[in-house]
Amino acid sequence: MRAWGRWGGVVATAVIVGVTLGSTVLDAPPAHADQIRDMEYWLTDYGFDEAWLTTKGAGVTVAVIDTGVDGSVAELKGAIVGGMDASGIGSPNGQTPVGDNEQHGTMVASLLAGRGRGPVPDSGVIGVAPEAELLAASVAFGTDTGSTVSNDDQIAAAVRWAVDNGADVINMSLTRNTLDWPQSWDDAFLYAFENDVVVVAAAGNRGAGTTSVGAPATIPGVITVAGVDRNGEASFDASSQGITISVAAPSEDLVGVVPGGGYAKWDGTSGAAPIVSGLVALVRSAYPELDAAGAINRVLSTAEPRGPAQIYGNGLIDAAAAINDEVPAATTDPATLLKDWIHLHRRAAVAPSEEEPAPQEPITVKADPVPPEQDSFAALIPNSFTMATVTVPLLVLGGFVILMVLMGIGATRHFRRILRR
Repeated sequence: MRAWGRWGGVVATAVIVGVTLGSTVLDAPPAHADQIRDMEYWLTDYGFDEAWLTTKGAGVTVAVIDTGVDGSVAELKGAIVGGMDASGIGSPNGQTPVGDNEQHGTMVASLLAGRGRGPVPDSGVIGVAPEAELLAASVAFGTDTGSTVSNDDQIAAAVRWAVDNGADVINMSLTRNTLDWPQSWDDAFLYAFENDVVVVAAAGNRGAGTTSVGAPATIPGVITVAGVDRNGEASFDASSQGITISVAAPSEDLVGVVPGGGYAKWDGTSGAAPIVSGLVALVRSAYPELDAAGAINRVLSTAEPRGPAQIYGNGLIDAAAAINDEVPAATTDPATLLKDWIHLHRRAAVAPSEEEPAPQEPITVKADPVPPEQDSFAALIPNSFTMATVTVPLLVLGGFVILMVLMGIGATRHFRRILRR
């Protein structure tokens, strides 16, 4: 199998797709109920608490395509409304962690739509869209997972399932570690875009070996999320760079819930991606009439410019601005972007019989070539043809005539001598 990248935080070697994390398990429950909540600096620094005055994501469904989400933890009880397993080794509801880095999917989901720790106010992890509903699609990446389904096929199947089961947003905190992607993904992602679904993908982590952004974050129409540190500066260890970066979000000093309960501190764009997916959920909840292109436009156009586009994209996300500001209408849409790419880059792969026939050149009548001019002197020189048909017969005839003349002269002289006698 081709080697994929890694998941987005807790270190995990994956056979094809990967997550990129870096985690430290914390004691749970914490000594004080609000200790974990106090660690979520991005809620205030990036305007989520202000955005919550308008919406917390109610009415929006987000699919988490990951290692499976443990819906039994306190923060996610009641959040998961559907699930599936694309790997063939998990549970049908997508809530059994599979593959390498089994903590990953639950951590991602808690950061996106965690509800806190139940009756205890302001405790535990709360997601950026705490009233959004989740779909859990489990995929198994890594060595010797036991899955007989290819990693590429798992992703394509999970994307299609998410669309068919009502997802408004799809979060993909994973990378293929290649700029390109299989053709089956063309169809799957186009299916999502044509059904008005927003897809958010992590850029990957340099510290985990992903030196440049890889698919699905390179697919046109996908929101690609880079990572920054607590000061809003580029996180060169916990984020990759590339020309497809859309926006940047926190990727360091994050905290999430692990399967079975408890918490982990982690770094990586796997955490930045669900923060942006949650923001998209807030926008789609506040503006239900907006299509996917309009929702994406709100997130991107309200981002705070920070620096080079290949590092920050449009800039740092601003949840309050994305919900409250007036923004211009979107000028393009994800489906058109991907269709244009497919038309341009997949044409060489089309079988000749499927291509339009090449235009035929018109048939033209060509004039006979002009014979070369013959040198007048050369015409006098006998060739093999004239020697056989003209010259030799003439010489023979001439010789015969001369012989007859000479014989005539000789005979005349002979008769004259006889008469003289």
